[in-house]
Amino acid sequence: MAVGHPAFVLGFVLSALFIALALVSFIWTPFDPTRLDIAGKLKGPSLTHWFGTDHFGRDMFSMIMVGARVSIAVAFVAVGIGMIVGVPLGLYAAARRGSLLDEIIMRGNDLVFAFPSLLLAIMITAVFGPGSVNAIIAIGIFNVPVFARLARGAALSLWTRDFVLAARVAGKTKARISAEHILPNIANLLIVQGTIQFSLAILAEAALAYVGLGAQPPLPSWGRMLADAQTLISLAPHMALFPGFAIIVTVLGLNLLGDGLRDLFDPRLRRGR
Repeated sequence: MAVGHPAFVLGFVLSALFIALALVSFIWTPFDPTRLDIAGKLKGPSLTHWFGTDHFGRDMFSMIMVGARVSIAVAFVAVGIGMIVGVPLGLYAAARRGSLLDEIIMRGNDLVFAFPSLLLAIMITAVFGPGSVNAIIAIGIFNVPVFARLARGAALSLWTRDFVLAARVAGKTKARISAEHILPNIANLLIVQGTIQFSLAILAEAALAYVGLGAQPPLPSWGRMLADAQTLISLAPHMALFPGFAIIVTVLGLNLLGDGLRDLFDPRLRRGR
């Protein structure tokens, strides 16, 4: 059961906390995260400012709440792009195994994988300009071959199964078989991979923001908060501590959630449960 799986429970709680912060930020934050208060800059954590203030006097907790919203939006859309484009490509390649189009699709995937994901994202945002939209496109492009290869590999193992052979005998087309029989049977794998890619997308968004290629001011971003803190870490360590902790906890929660889902979906991986 899910409640008896520690990794799943802890991952779910941490991920839910992360999502809750983002949702609450739409209707409430302790302070306006874009409001400057130079007189109150670099204050440490207190009852008024729970996570302290930055070098412009902005409330750190409010900025982290809004930064969670930015991270979710970028990661969700980027992973969605990867799934929407990559899964059909993988299913098509599996259905046409050995064909010219199969080779083109897979060699294209290899070409994208030849570049480190962060380097590819930096190249794209450097060419087309910084911003959340270009960050989403850059991260989404890298997610496409991930889901394409996963879908193709999982689908190939199903094309020789009896229920697929029965569907072919019944006269169903390969596209219909892929949609009605293959996709539902690999959905669990795609969901698990989606949670993992979600955490990687959050890291990629933070990295792009850190080098100035992600979300632009005045919109808060965890990565840019770390970049702002790097020259002030000796004076105000809280400026780096709290956004860094937010990234660590969020990524840890999503990875634990993915690991728990994998074990729950596949009884062979439950480690004796």
